[in-house]
Amino acid sequence: MNKRTLAISGAAIAALGAAAILLPNANANPDETSGAKTFSSPAAVKLARSLASDLGDNGAGWYYDGANRQLVMNVMDQDSAESVRAQGAVAKVVQNSMAELKAATETLSSDASVPGTAWSIDPVTNKVQVTADRTVTGAKWATLTKATGQMEGTVSVRRSQGEFKKFDGGEAAQPGDNGDNGDNGGTGAGDAGDGAGAAGGAGDAGTGAVGGAGDAGTGGAGDASGGAGDAGTGGAGDAGGGGDAAAGGLDGGDAIFGGGARCSLGFNVSVDGAPGFLTAGHCGNESQTWSSDQAGAQQVGTVQDSQFPESDFALVMYDDATTQASSTVDLQNGSTQEIGRAVEASVGLEVQRSGSTTGVSDGTVTGLNATVNYGNGDIVNGLIQTDVCAEPGDSGGAMFAEDAAVGLTSGGSGDCTQGGETFFQPVTAALEATGAVIGAGDGGAGGGDAAGGAGDATGGAGDAAGGAGDAAGAGNAGSGNAGAGDAGAGDTGAAAGAGDTGGDTGQSLN
Repeated sequence: MNKRTLAISGAAIAALGAAAILLPNANANPDETSGAKTFSSPAAVKLARSLASDLGDNGAGWYYDGANRQLVMNVMDQDSAESVRAQGAVAKVVQNSMAELKAATETLSSDASVPGTAWSIDPVTNKVQVTADRTVTGAKWATLTKATGQMEGTVSVRRSQGEFKKFDGGEAAQPGDNGDNGDNGGTGAGDAGDGAGAAGGAGDAGTGAVGGAGDAGTGGAGDASGGAGDAGTGGAGDAGGGGDAAAGGLDGGDAIFGGGARCSLGFNVSVDGAPGFLTAGHCGNESQTWSSDQAGAQQVGTVQDSQFPESDFALVMYDDATTQASSTVDLQNGSTQEIGRAVEASVGLEVQRSGSTTGVSDGTVTGLNATVNYGNGDIVNGLIQTDVCAEPGDSGGAMFAEDAAVGLTSGGSGDCTQGGETFFQPVTAALEATGAVIGAGDGGAGGGDAAGGAGDATGGAGDAAGGAGDAAGAGNAGSGNAGAGDAGAGDTGAAAGAGDTGGDTGQSLN
């Protein structure tokens, strides 16, 4: 072998060696996560907001990867990616800037706003996700595809088997009618106690759910549950209905009735020290006054402000200014979740929803700044998109994450049997617009007396006059004759119910 051949061979070997070193780097995933840290959801939100501020136009959104407990930041260049990785987050270099994505939503609003469509910015795909329900056919489908076809790479389109609609319900549809509700504890006495049970904390939530909890929580089993049934029209009806119900207020997720519609209460609030609650704006437009019973005999509040369409929230002020409206959400199983404040939604955030038809359902935030066209000119902007299910009657109900209020149920498609998507009005926007405050001055933020704990004021067994609304609807019913008052509603009911458990398990979101 001559020197020239030997030199070529040596060069070839050297080249192969270099390739062996370089190829792994050339094929490396720019979204490499090997050095990423794990975060709790609250910690991820806090870091994401800080990074987004630092990145400015070089940031293109972010989301929380709950499965891997990692924060994923979308960035426009490698330098930004390096700064993100240095903070322990996953950097994902993407094609579309946030400005481009927002521009796409504006184009859709002007060129493709047809009934039965919805869209939101999806940071996971770095696109605007457009959803068309089953009614979008013919000319409507042609209009939509023409507009989206001009934004290839920025917009993606999918079909929904359901139909977008607002989730308010008629009075003929009773809480507990849905088959899924049995598992949520919102059935059973829900129908039996609807007339007055709803007044005591909303049949499904007060007498209904605690009727379920009557079986499970008050220890009265048949007697306590039966008491709840009787109480729906008698004993606890008096204790949990009328003025006493107003004195104790209602919980988030409880049924409210007005103008032939049934909706759900969102979150109790205070405005300049006066008690009120938030619900959906399309519910607020249905009636000026709202009751806690289907017959309308137990009026609890009057609408002060209602915004729909464009937004979807209403502020209802309790007619009785002495109402002790606890900052709690009914978990439809005899217990409640304390709510201490409101937070903005983020994609990947795990949430729960409480409503008077389907009880409690959970899921994840999938999109932000969503627009939904319900038809008839009812177009709502700035919503939160989720994969949480809901059904008619759940409108206005509370969406929350641990101890933080997140949204008010607006509408969507599907149901809680087959699944679907649901859109929510951000609570933070509703609070800012109305000047209302969550978790302040309502006597219930600490999970103590007024929240349905062991105290005498509202949740205790003995002094159950105001407590029927929160946790002891069935307890009151059964306490007189069944002995469930002391053993069940007072100790077990209160412990399993509102303040103590909710206060103990609630965690703060930053």
